[in-house]
Amino acid sequence: MKDDTETTNPVVADVRDKDASSAIAVAGHPLHAISVHFPIALAFITLAVDALFWWSADPFWLRAGLWSSGGVFFFGLAAGAVGTIELLSVPGIRGRVASWAHAIAAVTLIACAGLNWGLRVTGAGEVLPHGILVSLLTCIMTGMAGWHGGKLIFDHGVGLMVSAKD
Repeated sequence: MKDDTETTNPVVADVRDKDASSAIAVAGHPLHAISVHFPIALAFITLAVDALFWWSADPFWLRAGLWSSGGVFFFGLAAGAVGTIELLSVPGIRGRVASWAHAIAAVTLIACAGLNWGLRVTGAGEVLPHGILVSLLTCIMTGMAGWHGGKLIFDHGVGLMVSAKD
């Protein structure tokens, strides 16, 4: 059932009518939507690797965790750069509050990923308990950023090459 305020509110109508299609795409495929899969997968892999280290105490999992946490951070930076360009350059994306919530969650996620990788590369923190806790926090932030990103795509049609007008 549609809410009457959605159809009569001029602010909502103004934002809904703005084009929110992707500005950065390769062969018609939005680059931000493509690039976020790598850091998402690696965040959960890092948590799994930490759990395997906790279970087995095999030093192999320390090296695997170092590489996977670095992948989360650097792929996250790349996806974040593309997402930031999209956010700032497309008025239909910039005008939605959900876009800013996604951006804040994603920046927090990248900060957690950087902390996770930084603790591992400098040897400043042990994997147990610090590394696994930061990996868990990174996965929680991944879920939050992903939920907001999914809302933007599926509810608002943001970042798609087909505009809402079509």
